[in-house]
Amino acid sequence: MRASLIQIAVDEGESVAARRQRVAALVREQAGADLVVLPELWTTGAFAYREFGPHAEPLEGPTHEAMARAASDAGVWLHAGSVPERDPDGSLYNTSLVFSPAGELVAAYRKIHRFGFDQGEAVLMGAGRDPVTVRLPATTLGVATCYDLRFPELFRSLVDAGAETLVIPAGWPERRRAHWTLLARARAVENQAFVLACGTAGTHAGVPQAGHSIVVDPWGEVLARAGAGEEVLTVDLDPTRVAATREQFPALKDRVLGLAPPRR
Repeated sequence: MRASLIQIAVDEGESVAARRQRVAALVREQAGADLVVLPELWTTGAFAYREFGPHAEPLEGPTHEAMARAASDAGVWLHAGSVPERDPDGSLYNTSLVFSPAGELVAAYRKIHRFGFDQGEAVLMGAGRDPVTVRLPATTLGVATCYDLRFPELFRSLVDAGAETLVIPAGWPERRRAHWTLLARARAVENQAFVLACGTAGTHAGVPQAGHSIVVDPWGEVLARAGAGEEVLTVDLDPTRVAATREQFPALKDRVLGLAPPRR
């Protein structure tokens, strides 16, 4: 399975419409990949809180339309990162979109763990409730977003739902880049799954971004890592390594806490 992570910069001098066109063109260039992944909130920037409301869109808005067409044109599964979604009731959510090679929206994930403590995303956006997995021909994706990476219980629930490849778009800041790499590897090791973590480059809303998108295998080995700037990170994965790792070192079978009680 060939995966391409598109690490882009969110340039404040570029309009959202222009960026949407640029990103769609980058997706089309990945024809031949099986899965393409974009970062979190790339239409606005994850720290550009003032832009969330003005650029929020319905689930089937302009980003949905552009990314559906790009996925179909390239013939790829596309995790289109996330967008500020405005629900019909007016609430905002940080929502990830996943498209099939036919351009069909197959999953939408509202970010469960909102960042900011008492400001920013944490107060401007609602929290999702439901973990999301997506079945691809070669693997099952478990979907998470940025700050979710710090909460291992979410990833356990994704593994319990069958996830073998954990996909994490992010707008992670440079000042905590060491955590980004550490946590991506930890989630891979403890869940014996591939981790595809795609971040943004550059600086937006005055916050330098970590970049350094990373692909980790089920044993915790780094298969590929981007630099700090804009880059497309492409790597070939062997999905059978998940089952092989879980069989050779069956740690998940020894879980005790957090399991659902047996049915009587």
